[in-house]
Amino acid sequence: MTHSFRTDTHAPYYGEERSWRDSISQYALVPLRIFLGVTFIYAGLDKLTDSAFMKSSGSGSVGDLMRSVRDSSAIPALVDLSLKNPVGFGYAIAFGELAVGIGTLLGILARLAALGGALISLSLWLTVSWASDPYYYGNDLAYLMAWLPLVLAGASVFSVDAALRARRRHRAGGYR
Repeated sequence: MTHSFRTDTHAPYYGEERSWRDSISQYALVPLRIFLGVTFIYAGLDKLTDSAFMKSSGSGSVGDLMRSVRDSSAIPALVDLSLKNPVGFGYAIAFGELAVGIGTLLGILARLAALGGALISLSLWLTVSWASDPYYYGNDLAYLMAWLPLVLAGASVFSVDAALRARRRHRAGGYR
């Protein structure tokens, strides 16, 4: 038995009937958006408020972290680039994580934010967690894979992007 209902806000076209399963599936990525958004906001704030992290050297510093993974990373040249200015690199990662987290959580330029998250996760996987053995002990690869559905799908509900799309449709006078 298929349950279907008519809706103006959830159907792709005005008056189109959709099953309950089709309607609920648009919410499937919301928990992932919340998890990744909150996690990346937390990661960025954690780095910005950790006095030890934002230093070129010393216990817990971004400089020492990058030096410790240099020889085991997949792309040592990327680590060398970060070591030219470890503090600047630390701030870039922290502010990048904040921007990605906020964009993902609120659905602001959601695909672009997810792409940023995927690139941060990819760079960390190729450098910091590359030497994890077995590979599934490193979490950056899992984060990279988690970002990919959001890169492809964006934020179709509960987002600034969706609100702006609805507003443009309303102004155009159509529901398509």
